[in-house]
Amino acid sequence: MSQITAVTFDLWQTLLLDNRELGRQRAQLRLEGTQDALKRFGENYSIEYLREAYRACYRHCHRVREDNLDVSFQEQVDIFINLISPDLADRLPPEIIQEITRAYSDPFFVHPPVPHSESVAVLEGIKDMGLNIGLISNTGMTPGTAFRKFLDQHKLLHYFHTLTFSDEVKLAKPSDQIFRMTVDSLHTTPEQTVHVGDHVINDVQGAKQAGMRTVWIEGFYQREDPTDPKTEPDIAVPDLGGVVSAVEKLCHLSGKA
Repeated sequence: MSQITAVTFDLWQTLLLDNRELGRQRAQLRLEGTQDALKRFGENYSIEYLREAYRACYRHCHRVREDNLDVSFQEQVDIFINLISPDLADRLPPEIIQEITRAYSDPFFVHPPVPHSESVAVLEGIKDMGLNIGLISNTGMTPGTAFRKFLDQHKLLHYFHTLTFSDEVKLAKPSDQIFRMTVDSLHTTPEQTVHVGDHVINDVQGAKQAGMRTVWIEGFYQREDPTDPKTEPDIAVPDLGGVVSAVEKLCHLSGKA
């Protein structure tokens, strides 16, 4: 067993805690901002009409991610606009496109997720172990640029040696490629890296496929088949607060090899 030199973290429901109500509030602001921007261009749409385009955009991007790929954030915004009306993105002036793009991104800061109360302590604990730290996140409706700003605001950004966001690399977990490119950025190997996350498929199965060891945070998802070795983590913990001791255990085991 190779000696561990790095730890990568998931973001949603791992370091940041979110819920459906916050997601609904962000969606409403996106729709209202888009409606206001389009009115200035002389295009009038009801919120419900825009909501259908927004949902269709979500479904389109979800299908892309099912193939372990992703779209850039601007591509997602353009898809949304063109689902409102075909070729609308080509007809809108740049300043209206920019306004809609901001309306799509900025609600994240109005109704933000909450950093886990143990985030700083856990990242500090991993840092004190002398391990490099990376982040691997599927971004959904929010761009990686917004996550960087948010992490910086909450004094979390400086812990990471590298950050990989799906909208920026156009790959999505559980693709083994997104894990491997992050490991490469940390100048280590999958065998020397532990991935921490809450999602059984995206985090546990994806990281294992890439050859990494895994710490699974329980409570958000269930293993459909508890006997399936593809989704069996090296260690399961009930909460983020248990991650440091789990990584210490894996380091101890690797040191014995």
